[in-house]
Amino acid sequence: MDPVAPSPRLVELAHAHGVATEYWDWQGQHVTVTAPAITAVLTALGVDSDGDEQVERALAEVDLAPWRRTLPATVVAREGWTPWVFAHVPAGTGIRLTVHLEDGSVRDVRQVDRWVPDREVDGVAVGEATFELPGDLPLGWHRIVADVDADPIDPRTVEATLVVTPHRLELPPALAQGRVVGLAAQLYQVRSADSWGVGDLGDLGELAAWAATEHDADFVLINPLHAAQPVAPMEPSPYLPTTRRFVNPLYLRVADVPETADLDDAASAKVAAFGAVAAALNSVDRINRDDAWAAKREALWIVFSAGRTAERDQAFADFCAREGSGLTTFATWCAIADEHGLPWTTWPAELQDPDSVAVALYREDHLEAVTFHQWLQWQLEEQLAGAQRTAQDAGMPLGIVHDLAVGVHPVGADVWGLGDALATGVTVGAPPDQFNQLGQDWSQPPWRPDRLADLGYGPFRDMVRTVLRDSGGIRVDHIIGLFRLWWIPAGGTPADGTYVHYDHEALLGILVLEAQRAGAVVIGEDLGVVAPHVRDYMSERGLIGTSILWFEWEGDRPKPPEHYRDLCMSTVTTHDLPPSAGYLLLEHIAIRESLRLLTRPVKEERAIEEASIARLRDACIERGLLSPDAVDDVDAVVAALHRWMALTPSRMVAVALADVVGDRRAINQPGTSDEYPNWQVPLAGPDGEVVSLEGVRTSRLAGPLFRALHGSSGHD
Repeated sequence: MDPVAPSPRLVELAHAHGVATEYWDWQGQHVTVTAPAITAVLTALGVDSDGDEQVERALAEVDLAPWRRTLPATVVAREGWTPWVFAHVPAGTGIRLTVHLEDGSVRDVRQVDRWVPDREVDGVAVGEATFELPGDLPLGWHRIVADVDADPIDPRTVEATLVVTPHRLELPPALAQGRVVGLAAQLYQVRSADSWGVGDLGDLGELAAWAATEHDADFVLINPLHAAQPVAPMEPSPYLPTTRRFVNPLYLRVADVPETADLDDAASAKVAAFGAVAAALNSVDRINRDDAWAAKREALWIVFSAGRTAERDQAFADFCAREGSGLTTFATWCAIADEHGLPWTTWPAELQDPDSVAVALYREDHLEAVTFHQWLQWQLEEQLAGAQRTAQDAGMPLGIVHDLAVGVHPVGADVWGLGDALATGVTVGAPPDQFNQLGQDWSQPPWRPDRLADLGYGPFRDMVRTVLRDSGGIRVDHIIGLFRLWWIPAGGTPADGTYVHYDHEALLGILVLEAQRAGAVVIGEDLGVVAPHVRDYMSERGLIGTSILWFEWEGDRPKPPEHYRDLCMSTVTTHDLPPSAGYLLLEHIAIRESLRLLTRPVKEERAIEEASIARLRDACIERGLLSPDAVDDVDAVVAALHRWMALTPSRMVAVALADVVGDRRAINQPGTSDEYPNWQVPLAGPDGEVVSLEGVRTSRLAGPLFRALHGSSGHD
């Protein structure tokens, strides 16, 4: 027997915990996951499987675990469903179940006449009672309450979370009635004359208003705005945040904080001086987050220290009360980081536990610093709401669509504050595929599916609510991770990983519930290696999929636009590929060759890509979207590709801001960190010169590309 092959009992244990022991790779090859990889992943799930005896003990625990709980930790059901709930109590003990609805009312739960033999658990005879939840429960977050009569003098109460979700997300009216056209942008790139080195929320509102009024755009999709580190060096990747629940104050516009206008002359002069320092960064051909934040932070501290009116102070207090302990924990982490630096694993030992007495005392002793970070989040909420109002007032039915990253930094605020809700000893990534043939390691700890259920999915809900607040939609990066996620054992390569399955009915149901309450659309980025049932399930729940022109083929020919999905957001390119002009010029091949990321000879890679591009150009010519005389005109081909998108039935189509200005440089090269300036490249024109927001407004390509997406016939 292969020494690294898993034993049948280890396979059984892995499957019991949702860990895959085999899969099919992107080339159609069957792969058996090694025993060491399975053991490492099970360890990250809190399961000891390092030896035959441990495996047997863990399998016995799987069998007994439900019997040790009075109620399941969480029940997630769709509206109208009548699921059974199994309750476990000492044999002969009475139990009564009720549902406490979020509106405060209480409903009785009917017990089902179903006999199950008692079981001995830890030396005690335990019985199982079956209850059927009512089918007319309203949507929302409720509680199942069990009153257990084990001791008539002192009866005990046990609670579980109950979430009732919609069967299907209702599409916003603009999408329900037809197609919407939008703009996809990396906000930090959108630097205007008013920016402090980085595109901000004021710039976002102005960009949205321009796209709406000048080009009839219906939405602007932006990169994740999740919070990064509060101290240098700030992680440049918006997809590797310190937390996904809170927002990066780097995106605040100081001038738009109401209290800025009330500063005295001396304070105003200091703020202006910091603004001048930061504004000088606008023309630099790199996004310098550290220097921009250093200046902006000092200015924001001045504004914060100036105080607020009684009315504003009450609004701030209300915000803090609503956000609760999660905000307090995050703000405390930021305050400690200000003093002790990062990573937090180097802090004094007593400060590494957020629930310690030492941390509570620190918070009391540094109340002003903690309050400052809470105040920043309040300002971000106000300015995000302002950007959405600006977009909608300009005529956008959806407005701002936000992005949800896959995970968080391995030593970020969430890892400190959420404890074992996130797994340790593993990272998240993706197996090898056509465009990343070595696979990807995103250096992020994954959710533990068992702990999410134990916590009533509260951390997931709170995160989703923040991103959905004051938005027209949410794009969920790598949404297939809500079905299964590629876990890589620490020290291994992406190829050494395996899939861990999640309760997608619960996670997608909660996402649909929160999106419906926010009146938002959900776009799932379902690219890469996707299990066959995933897209069908997404469609069933009313979620929008994702299609990228370069990835859509039928055999060796481009997929006809008529064959694209209806519930889909279709674009020519994405942030993990060069802008369209750069792709046509094989910028992605040049980058991957220089960084030694290719697994095939460069000549072969170029030949394959050139042939694909040629087939796509020919298909555009056949449909009258491109003149045969313009095959070497990059701008003409890019416009033709967007006309191709207009022929799809997709409900959402978008053009990248980088394409609007004719940029050719890649924003991000997956599979790299310091080897390429990922997420630090500003907008630039075809000549490589930096383009400002003012330059975007005068771009000669904006009109042709938006007209192409709106379906203007023929070619320019």
